[in-house]
Amino acid sequence: MRTPGLLVAGTTSDAGKSVVTTGICRAFARRGLRVAPYKAQNMSNNSMVVPLGHDADAGFGEIGRAQWVQALAARATPEVAMNPVLLKPGSDRRSHAVVMGRPGGVVDATDFVEGRRHLAQAAHAAFDDLAARHDVVVAEGAGSPTEINLRASDYVNLGLAQHARMPVVVVGDIDRGGLFAALHGTVALLDAADQALVAGFVVNKFRGEVSLLEPGLGRLTELTGRPFLGVLPWDPTLWLDSEDALDLEGRRSGTAGALRVAVVRLPRISNFTDVDALGVEPGVDVVFVSDPRDVADADLVVLPGTRATIDDLAWLRSRGLDRAVVAHARAGRPVLGICGGFQMLGRQVHDPDAVEASTPRSVEGLGLLDVETTFGTEKVLRLPVGEALGATTSGYEIHHGRITRGADEEFLAGARRGAVMGTMWHGSLEGDAFRHAFLAEVAAAAGTTLPDSDVSFGALREARLDRLGDLVEAHLDVDALWTLARDGAPADLPLLPPGAGSVA
Repeated sequence: MRTPGLLVAGTTSDAGKSVVTTGICRAFARRGLRVAPYKAQNMSNNSMVVPLGHDADAGFGEIGRAQWVQALAARATPEVAMNPVLLKPGSDRRSHAVVMGRPGGVVDATDFVEGRRHLAQAAHAAFDDLAARHDVVVAEGAGSPTEINLRASDYVNLGLAQHARMPVVVVGDIDRGGLFAALHGTVALLDAADQALVAGFVVNKFRGEVSLLEPGLGRLTELTGRPFLGVLPWDPTLWLDSEDALDLEGRRSGTAGALRVAVVRLPRISNFTDVDALGVEPGVDVVFVSDPRDVADADLVVLPGTRATIDDLAWLRSRGLDRAVVAHARAGRPVLGICGGFQMLGRQVHDPDAVEASTPRSVEGLGLLDVETTFGTEKVLRLPVGEALGATTSGYEIHHGRITRGADEEFLAGARRGAVMGTMWHGSLEGDAFRHAFLAEVAAAAGTTLPDSDVSFGALREARLDRLGDLVEAHLDVDALWTLARDGAPADLPLLPPGAGSVA
C-alpha cells in the first residue's frame, strides 16, 4: 500500500516550489496530519544543522535551509532524512555532497550518472523511512521535472514520483510570463509513464483580476486534461528564509536616516540568511554590495559565510573591496565577519589538505583580527549556546576551518578587536536580545540611536508561516490536494504528444 504523498514540481527554478511546498505543509498540519517535508536533492550553500537521530549523542548533520523551514511549517522536528542529499557547489562543474547530513565526497559533472547512483539509493531510502513514520510526505522537486537530458539518472523529480507512485503538481510563475506554454510543455515533453503522474497545476505570483486569467486556465485544462488547483496571489510582504542566491535583494526599512548595513556579496556566498534578522528591525537597511564605493557610506560592513574562503578572498582583493573593508575598520566603524567572512579578517588562512580547492594553499588575510585559520578534513557541526554583549544567544556551526586566536578577546567562538568582530556561529543574530545589543553598538559608533524595538524574529518567522498557510487555504484547493496525496494520480489522465508518442 502506498503512503500518501505529493510532489510539488515547477516549470523552472525559482517558480515557487519551496513556497508552495511550505504552505501545503502548514495547511496539512492544521488538519492534524503528521506531515514530513522532503527534498531528495538540494543544491544550495545555505544549510542548517540538525540532530542526526533521536539519540542526543548521535551527533549533528546538515540539511538545506528550505527543508528546515518546511519542517517548522509542518510542525515537525527537522531531521536529515528530509533532505538526504545536499550538494554544495564548489565550482561550475564540481559540488561537495552531503549525504544524510554528513560529508559524502564530490560530485563531478563528468560523472553525472554513475556518480549519482549511490545518492539515489540514499534518497529513496530516506523517503521510505519518512513515509513509514508520517501520515503524508510533501516533496519538493528541483529545477524542472522535464529536463529530459537528465531523466535517466533523475531521483529528485519524476524519478522520485515513480519510486513512490506519487502524484505531481506543477507550479508556474506567471510573473515571468509564458506560463501556459511552460505548463503545457512541461507535461507534453514527458514520456507516457511520467505524464500519468502529473495531476494538476498551480499558478504562483499572480497580480490582478483572476477573472482575466480564467479563460486561459480553462483552455489549458481542456488541452491537457489536468485541473488548476489554485492561483496564489503576489504578496510582497511574504518572504521566507532565503535559500537561493537569486533572493539576495536586501531589506529596506523605509526609515529616514536608517542604519546602512552593507553585506559583501561574495561569489560563493553561503548562509546569507544570517542577516535576515537585521532586515526586520526598524531603522535598519540591509543591502548586498560588490563595489568598494558601496562600502564607503555603510554603518556596518558584513563579510558573510562562503563555501570557498580563499577563492572569495582573492575575489575581494581583485575588486579593491579588501582595501575598502580595512579602511572602514581603521576609521573605527563596525565590521562583522561570519564563519568564512570571519576567517578572512584574520592574519592567515591555510588549506594544507586542499579541502576547499584542488591544490593546497596558504594566503594572507586582511589582518584585522589576531586569528589564524587552518582547514581540516573533518567538518565541524554544532548547535552552540553562549553569551556576548551581555546577552545570551545561540547559533549553529558548519565549517572545516579550525581557529587559533591570539591576543584578541573571544566573541561567540570567534574574536573581537574594538569594532571588528568575527564569529564562527551562523544564526546568532536571530537571538533578539543579542541582536538588539549588537545594533545598539553599531548605532553608537555611527553617532545615532535606533528606535526602540520589541521585534521577535522567531515570532515573525512563525507569523510568516501562518500567513503562507492562510494564503494556501484561501487560494488553493487543499481538499483536492489531500485527495491527490491520499489516492494518487487519477488513472484516466490523457497523454499528450510528442512525449507520450515516444514510448512503445
